[in-house]
Amino acid sequence: MSLAVRPLPGEAHKPDPVNLVEVRHLVKWFPIMGGIISRPVAHVKAVDNVSFSIRRRETLGLVGESGCGKTTVARTMLRLIEPDSGQVWFGDVDLVTLKKNELRRLRPQMQVIFQDPYASLNPRLTVMDIVGEAMSFHGLARGKERDRRVMDLLERVGLQAAHARRFPHEFSGGQRQRIGIARALAMDPKLIVADEPVSALDVSIQSQILNLLSDLQQDLGVTYLFIAHGLHVVKHVSDRIGVMYLGKMVEMAPSDELYRSPAHPYTKALVSAIPVPDPKRHRERIILEGDVPSPVNPPAGCRFHTRCSYAVDRCRREEPELRAVADGHSVACHLV
Repeated sequence: MSLAVRPLPGEAHKPDPVNLVEVRHLVKWFPIMGGIISRPVAHVKAVDNVSFSIRRRETLGLVGESGCGKTTVARTMLRLIEPDSGQVWFGDVDLVTLKKNELRRLRPQMQVIFQDPYASLNPRLTVMDIVGEAMSFHGLARGKERDRRVMDLLERVGLQAAHARRFPHEFSGGQRQRIGIARALAMDPKLIVADEPVSALDVSIQSQILNLLSDLQQDLGVTYLFIAHGLHVVKHVSDRIGVMYLGKMVEMAPSDELYRSPAHPYTKALVSAIPVPDPKRHRERIILEGDVPSPVNPPAGCRFHTRCSYAVDRCRREEPELRAVADGHSVACHLV
């Protein structure tokens, strides 16, 4: 099976000016090669018909278990990985249709904070070169002007200007992630994809980084796509939260509403796993049975039905669509 990059045929679309990003029917399948002539024998359906939007100056949290497709959505959205089909509107531009030289001109407006603060920094470069490299490449600033901007950025993220002459191995994990944040801010982007930016850090440092990201958003007006494993991480930083399961978006809602009244059985299980900081209060824990099915051969119908205690025959036959159940709250479940 061959999936070519293409926009949706016959579908006219005018992006909403309120939204900075609109992802429509995004698909990314990875081929599994086999046989004597090494041809595709199956596909890993990492992202399968995912749609969502991110408003300007908003933080959209994207959560789900490992392997559900969160990072692939982000990388495909930015065209770090080429999509197989769908549309990705950045303002009024469809990124999927752009040529490489056209996309390169938009790169400064879309930056990434990576998960691993150790592997994401070049150990042979000083902090000055790590943060300032993009400025020089895109012609934003060079020489003493570049150095001044880098030192200003380091102070903005809670480091010292003197740190610019040091190498990554001289910093702790939290400090390295601050360097990564400074690098993402160097081009004054409109969108920052934070790919599990605190998962490799101690709990005490996580809150500092989350508070820093919130402060930067208030000061600079940047928009975030914040990816995380658990709902507890994105609870205090996200305006809206999308929940993914096995390559599909199963629920999307404002943050407070999602925690107060989750609708999808999978989301309910995730919410039940959030620790309650009060020894006198107890939350009933929902334990999901079985393992996550293979994305190579996902179940027919609802992909969650093999682990859902509420599943009926319709769930096994018919795939549910993501539909609105309240203002701003959408769920992909037949029983809601």
